[in-house]
Amino acid sequence: MVIRAAKHPRLLLRFRPLLNQCPSTRSMSSVQSVEKAVRAEVEAKNYDKVPDLLISLESCQGPNPFSFFSSFPQNLRVQIIDDMLQSFIPIRPRSKPRIAYSYLLSYTLQSFHPLPLALAIIQRTLRSGCIPVPQTLVLLSFAWSKRRQSQSVTNLLLEMQSIGYHPDCGTCNYLLSSLCAVDDLAEAVKVLKGMGGAGCVPNVESYDIVIGAICRARKTDMALDLMKQMVVKYGLTPRQGTLVKLFAALRVNREVWKAVEMIEFLEKEGYPIGFESYELVIEGCLERREYVLAGKVAVEMTDRGFIPYINVRQKITGGLASINEWKIACAVRERFAALGS
Repeated sequence: MVIRAAKHPRLLLRFRPLLNQCPSTRSMSSVQSVEKAVRAEVEAKNYDKVPDLLISLESCQGPNPFSFFSSFPQNLRVQIIDDMLQSFIPIRPRSKPRIAYSYLLSYTLQSFHPLPLALAIIQRTLRSGCIPVPQTLVLLSFAWSKRRQSQSVTNLLLEMQSIGYHPDCGTCNYLLSSLCAVDDLAEAVKVLKGMGGAGCVPNVESYDIVIGAICRARKTDMALDLMKQMVVKYGLTPRQGTLVKLFAALRVNREVWKAVEMIEFLEKEGYPIGFESYELVIEGCLERREYVLAGKVAVEMTDRGFIPYINVRQKITGGLASINEWKIACAVRERFAALGS
């Protein structure tokens, strides 16, 4: 079971075990002996020895070696896992406990009260330079949705403080990814807006995760609102990749006027628009036969030092001529010529 990045699962029904099949040469008795050794070290509070014991189970499928935690009271179980997490911090290399993190996370997310402990384990996993296995996204989103039925986003995040942890962008962004992975976009937006109340101000990555998922679903009004929020409320500079996703979704939805308004808004606020974004908007205008609008965007594009592709320039001037906008066509052509195009 190697902790690595992979494509996010889309449905809970696609859940796969967190552990791979154990080689046929490994007997169940040897697996059980490792589990007994892990329990013995935990009971002796030799937590720093646990990662070495679990390395032998890296390629195995079988009972979770931490399943014995179920026999402990909730408070004691949380305390032991917290002590384990703290004991892993000085271990080098930092990624050495990755298998232990994964087993702990798998056990916790499938326990009766997975939060906020699971968030703490995710935080320590990410800070060690590891990434939880992809199936964690599904389990976390399911656990979060169950708890959110009775608590606000802010209060649920702040529960981490009760066990000595504090929500941060890394943990919250992973939560956002988990919700987007199962298309729970409405909840992802609520988490994004509720992070600040828990003392965790969203960053560019936070918005990129959610806006990207929303654009894939072509819910452009929601994406436009979030883009304005990140710029006005937090003063964050949108990534060019995020802008491309937004303008591509607007083009597919044939919402060229909204795209042009967003360009004007971002330029007014002093945020740069890249070449690809301009091209997407112009092409969307041409597809809608909005030739005057396409010409206007093209001129603004040249003001930023960008020149449209030659076929796009020809479509703009040809389109303007076809609707008898000769004056505008000549002005646009002259503008292109002045830039040596």
